[in-house]
Amino acid sequence: MDYKDILRNEEVKAFLKKGNENLGILGYTDHSEKHCAIVAKRAGMILTKLGYSNHEIELAEIAGALHDIGNVINRKNHGEYGAILANSILEKLEFPLEDRVILMSAIGNHDEATGEAVDAVSAALILADKTDVRRNRVRNKDKASFDKHDRVNYAVTSAAVKVNAQKHLITLNLQIDEEICTMYEYFEIFLGRMMMCRKAAELLGTRFKLTANGSKVL
Repeated sequence: MDYKDILRNEEVKAFLKKGNENLGILGYTDHSEKHCAIVAKRAGMILTKLGYSNHEIELAEIAGALHDIGNVINRKNHGEYGAILANSILEKLEFPLEDRVILMSAIGNHDEATGEAVDAVSAALILADKTDVRRNRVRNKDKASFDKHDRVNYAVTSAAVKVNAQKHLITLNLQIDEEICTMYEYFEIFLGRMMMCRKAAELLGTRFKLTANGSKVL
């Protein structure tokens, strides 16, 4: 069973749909099934490029698919709630206990407020999740009423994650429209997440580099 099968699971779909609706009411950017699919695919790509086993790649992808289901309960501590919900779902799907433990740990540690990379799967999940910065995650269509989170996400006109195994380097390349938000605003929002990415990259034996508009900033 791969991450696409997980995203087709009725419980997962229902949890993600309701969680995303809740966050929309609270003013958060998109945390839908689309976001989870992007994170799943990117987490798998990172471990693939770094030469990890097929099994670890599959677990990273499944962690990406499930990482935000805890939003259905509450945004605060959604990683921990998501880990518990994921275990229940995966147990019904007859996932081995060893795999469930790894997935619970990754999901429970993916939020910068309470978590940190503890193994390859969790590190890949963190890097994939925190680098999903894009304009179409902004739900508010009224630019005049954008808050700083809306402006920062909307200002990113392109974002690309590159993995260079030979140089032991993971890079997030951003193009930011500074007429929409300043670099200061960007780092006010994202510095904590980028530092979390740096630690996750180090656990994978790599360095994390962030460039914005062609200039290295981290």
